[in-house]
Amino acid sequence: MSARVLIVDDDRQIVRLLQSYFEQAGMIVFTAYDGEEALHVIRRERPDCVVLDLMMPKRSGWEVTRLVRGDEHLATTPILMLTARVEDTDKLVGLELGADDYVTKPFNPQEVVARVRAILRRARWSAQASSQAVYQIGSLRLNDHEHTASLDGRPLDLTPTEFALLRVMMANPNYAFTRGELIERALGYDYEGLERTIDSHIKNLRRKIEPDPANPTYIETVIGVGYRLRDVRGNGATP
Repeated sequence: MSARVLIVDDDRQIVRLLQSYFEQAGMIVFTAYDGEEALHVIRRERPDCVVLDLMMPKRSGWEVTRLVRGDEHLATTPILMLTARVEDTDKLVGLELGADDYVTKPFNPQEVVARVRAILRRARWSAQASSQAVYQIGSLRLNDHEHTASLDGRPLDLTPTEFALLRVMMANPNYAFTRGELIERALGYDYEGLERTIDSHIKNLRRKIEPDPANPTYIETVIGVGYRLRDVRGNGATP
């Protein structure tokens, strides 16, 4: 089945350009030109991925992302942000809101298509994983086959990127991952060399799984290395 992608940008020329490349790649394309229209299309069409400009009329890309991540029916929708703001802080804000990746303008449309394909591969790989392992650490549970995660029996709304990161860490409890290792093993490609993006995703994960994100129980920071998921009861994967 062809992937369904929503392209959102108030620059119609950019929308037409990306639409052409995505359609050449065999994808079904929806378009929107402001944040309000984007939300209507997301709710109506439930696209497999959203390519979202940040600076738009009516609602910004940041606000659209926040609203999508706050809706239990839409929360796992993959989002790739397009931004003309090249400062690292601007990129990190988008990632902390829950974007899965970003591309800065001006961009190569082939790269945008490749980034979306990578996001979709992660989502499909997670959802269709042949492994039926269930990882249980403390009150945190992840079912790799069903592509579900829960805390104290309460379902967690994780983005594909968050799910991939959590799966890798739960499959390797107590292992201290560098940021580069997490990018390679969970995401499968480099975020333009900006390893600090992992910090944003870890921050989001902590908000969802930690009783007190400021004093994490599960995901520990390993100074000078990166992160590890602490095996709070000495459990690993169960068959």
